[in-house]
Parts: sequence; C-alpha cells; structure tokens
Amino acid sequence: MIAAILDIIAPVFLLIAAGAGAARLGWLSQSAIDGMMGFALKFAAPSLLFLSVSRLDISSAFQWPLMASFYIAATGSFLLALLLARTLFKRRPGEAVAVAFGALFSNSLILGFPISERAYGAESLVTNVALVSIHAPFCYLLGITAMELSRADKQAFHQTARTILKMMFRNPLMIGIALGFVVNLSSLTLPAPALSAIEMLARTTLPVALFGIGGVLTRYSLGASLPQAGMVSALSLLVHPLLVYLLATRVFSLEPQVMRNAVLTAAMAPGANAFLFASMYGRGKGVAASAIILATSASVFTIAGWIWFLA
Repeated sequence: MIAAILDIIAPVFLLIAAGAGAARLGWLSQSAIDGMMGFALKFAAPSLLFLSVSRLDISSAFQWPLMASFYIAATGSFLLALLLARTLFKRRPGEAVAVAFGALFSNSLILGFPISERAYGAESLVTNVALVSIHAPFCYLLGITAMELSRADKQAFHQTARTILKMMFRNPLMIGIALGFVVNLSSLTLPAPALSAIEMLARTTLPVALFGIGGVLTRYSLGASLPQAGMVSALSLLVHPLLVYLLATRVFSLEPQVMRNAVLTAAMAPGANAFLFASMYGRGKGVAASAIILATSASVFTIAGWIWFLA
C-alpha cells in the first residue's frame, strides 16, 4: 500500500522539487519562471479546462450533493479560519479575511488534477472538472464579499460588484471554462486541426505548471507568521477534506468514487491565489506566503494519508 501511494504522489512532488531546485541553483531565472507560469495559466490550463468542460456530460457531472459537500465544507473551513484569526491571533477584520482565504482556496487544478488522475484514473476527473468549473468564482465571490463587508476602507457595493465581475471575466481560466460550456451546450464541432492544437496545448499544462510552481515557491519564506500559517495549513489539509468526507458520507451519500475525488481535491494545499488575494488588498501577505510553502511541503504526507484513508 505504501509503495502504491508513493507511486501516485512522488512524481508530482518530484516535479515541484525539480523546479525549486532549478530556481535555487540559478538554472532557471525568475523571469523564466514567470514565463512558464504565464504560459501554463494563460494558455495551457485554459485549453485543458476548455476541452474538459466541452466534453463533459453536464447532467451527470454537476450533482448538487457533490457541490454542496465540497463548498459547504470550504465555507466552513473559511469561517473557522476567520474566527481563529480574529480571536486567537487578534487580526483586524480585513486581515483576518485575507488570512482565512488560504483555508478556502485549494490548489484544485495544478495539484488536484495530476494527483487525482494518478490515484483514481483519468475517467474519474469528471468530478474534478465539475468542482473546478465554479471553484474560482465561488471562492473569490465569498472572499471579496467578506473583505468588502469587513474592512474599514470598504468600497461602495457597485464598486465591489464591478471588482468581482472584472476578475471573473478577465481570468483566462474562467474564459476557458466559459468557452467550454458554450461548445458543450451548443454541440459545436471544432475543426480537427484546431482541436489537435488545443489538445497539444492542454497536455503541457500539468508538467509545466508543476515545475513552474516549484520555482515560484522559492520566492516565499517561513517568517514570524508561522503559527498563523500552521493554522491555515491544518484547516486546508485536514479540516476541509474531513468536512467534505463527513458531508459526502453522512449527509449526502455520494457514490464512493465521487466522494474520494471530492475529498482528495479538498485536501490540496492553498495555491498562489491565496497570495494574489492577500496582495490585492495589501493584507496578510506574510501569512499567505508562509501558508503556501508550509502547506505544500506538508501535503506530501497529508495527501498520502488521505489516499490511504480513502482506500
């Protein structure tokens, strides 16, 4: 069992380690890392999501018990992190929201896709695609709304709404998902050469993104905010997936395969979006950076534990 679990997760984290090592040794410049991540997130990943959504059986993939299990748990993890940041760490309201965002936004694409595929097979990714298709809109809507309601220098409601819409419609991942839904619902057929080109782009997503994220992690460091980063990491890696598991098995009775993918997706570490959200508001950036590197490092062991548990 241990050997099988290592075979699932080791290649993913070895790619991340290789990217980090290349950056540390100076073999990969920071501008090259930015270029890799820009390519992955602006072109390759949108292509992957476009193909996945365009081929999705929407009626069977979008099960409301699945969405409820995952996103009620994500909201619970966020609210618990918010409460702890305010009461235990005495963070101001806006700072507490920025800290809590890391316990809400799992790295469901760059980490979730390759680990779920290796654990449960490519055919199981229909669950991941369904979850990822509304992941960014849900998390940013919740995070931005909470921030605007709590911070002292809050914007007017129409400015907040404009901020949310601008982020959604300018995000390449969301554009890829939206175009995938257009093709899916309209039954459009793309020309074969265009489809082949998109498939070639999509296949580069995960290796390039995993290697690149290793380089990105070298920019962060564990600082004085380590206790808060530990709290965010524990909620993200343990509490969020545990809540999904309890809801999926005790409340909504999801099919075992769907449940396993949902729990494993929830068990992913916070991604760069946690730092981007903190940077957008200039609050909690140290905690977000520390949480990303701490949770990603710890997830080598916690993900292995969840795969073992779910088996």
